[in-house]
Amino acid sequence: MGKLKLMLLGATALAAAGAMPAYANLVTNGGFETNGGNGQISDDTTVAGWTVPFDGTNSYFFVWNSCAVVSCGAGPHTSGTSADNGGATGEYGTVSMWGPGNGSANGLTLSPNGGAFVGADGPFQDGPISQTLTGLKTNQEYSVTFNWAAAQQNGFDGPTSSGWQVTLSGDPSQSTGNASILSHGFSGWKTTTFDFLAQGTTETLSFLATGTGGAALPPFALLDGVDVEAVPEPSTWAMMLLGFAGLGYAGFRTRRRAISIV
Repeated sequence: MGKLKLMLLGATALAAAGAMPAYANLVTNGGFETNGGNGQISDDTTVAGWTVPFDGTNSYFFVWNSCAVVSCGAGPHTSGTSADNGGATGEYGTVSMWGPGNGSANGLTLSPNGGAFVGADGPFQDGPISQTLTGLKTNQEYSVTFNWAAAQQNGFDGPTSSGWQVTLSGDPSQSTGNASILSHGFSGWKTTTFDFLAQGTTETLSFLATGTGGAALPPFALLDGVDVEAVPEPSTWAMMLLGFAGLGYAGFRTRRRAISIV
């Protein structure tokens, strides 16, 4: 195949790739920054775009903002979050996580997404946080990426573990497994991606906290930075690779000819 044909093939492939739809985040408020302030979701605060059931028996979900957004009082606030500096008020009182702000040098900090994050006690009044996604394509694969961590409620002692079970409507749920921490500990933030196959154009994305330790050792699963994007079709990747290969070979032929002339 001549150099001109390869270059045209490469240009055509790259043009097709450039015409690909932008795979934007389909989640509203995936960082939870738009909220009604620190508190228990659906009890005394809200988080835009997200739903948490609340009837006193099946929800114990909280949102904590950064100290740059809410007042964390006096102190260095090395964690950057109100989760260990003041906490959030719920139906049973103030709930905070162990961290530098209350005497545990466990490394608690804001997530890689920054700003606010949410958390739930899996073994206690467990209910999911969910959002309805629209504009999906049936039988299209979507990637769900999120930041998460295991923490423990301040004022309690003992090792715990926690994580998340993620569901996109009809597709089978997937789990992060539970990250284990020592008493007063923090797992550090982790980033996980799950792929789901959309069963329809409208799907419900939900996160259900899991954990061990029970009410006596409240394990909290923390969540932030939720992103849902379409996974490119294999044919699209093939076209892009073919285009790059064509341009690469054309460049190689040009260099080789120049060397031969010299």
